[in-house]
Amino acid sequence: MLVKEIKCRTILSKSGLYDIDYSINPYKGCEHSCLYCYAPFIIREKRKWGNFVDVKINAPEVLTKEMRKKKKGNILISSVTDPYQPLEKKYKITRRILEKLKDTKHFVSVLTKSSLVLRDLDLFKKMKCEIGLTITTLDEDTVKIFEPNSSSPEERLETLSYLKISGIKTYIFFGPLLPFISDLNLEKTISRFSLVRPDYILIDKLNIKSQEHWEKIKNVLEMNYPNLVKKWKKVLFSKNDYYDKLKQRIIEIIQNYDIKYEFCY
Repeated sequence: MLVKEIKCRTILSKSGLYDIDYSINPYKGCEHSCLYCYAPFIIREKRKWGNFVDVKINAPEVLTKEMRKKKKGNILISSVTDPYQPLEKKYKITRRILEKLKDTKHFVSVLTKSSLVLRDLDLFKKMKCEIGLTITTLDEDTVKIFEPNSSSPEERLETLSYLKISGIKTYIFFGPLLPFISDLNLEKTISRFSLVRPDYILIDKLNIKSQEHWEKIKNVLEMNYPNLVKKWKKVLFSKNDYYDKLKQRIIEIIQNYDIKYEFCY
């Protein structure tokens, strides 16, 4: 892993995401190295994703200056990196950013795959915020392939449970829904979600941003799930109703539980 300390010119970026005004990304690059991540194709990064992280060491100071100039709004931490990837233990950039935000009127939504988020519980208790944990599947072997350096699904669920007990608003980002993987044991998955009592579940499908993105995924599928390569290609690149039918299945199951939910597709 190549780690580089850099200085950023801006950190509070205007967001095009629904109900989010700004995004903050304390790092460029991500150690979690999730196979399906489209961040490198969004930011047009040519370096191999998962092999580098640029640490924005002056981000908290830049944020202080920008907050004086920009209107109050909803902030997402983070949109194209994980704010609690392993390097955060050392650099604490995310924590320092939260310290700058805790006395403001900004509403902060944090999205991560890491149980490290619990370290900052003392700050969350002083903020208007919500914490989300991404979960694509409960199968740990699958997670090791698709999200190799992240916390296990069970750790994430335990983290959500602890946050909820501590009085923090929580949500599960159930996605991206991996075709013929995320929908296995779907009822069991949603039942397990219900036990941690999230305030809501946000659900999204897999989005492929380029041919290069697909080739990266296809290579790993060929090694680990060769029987799924043609099925994925059909779902992702042909007109079909796979995700529409999956949405209906999820709705039918989730309605049996007292959980709010929303689809992103």
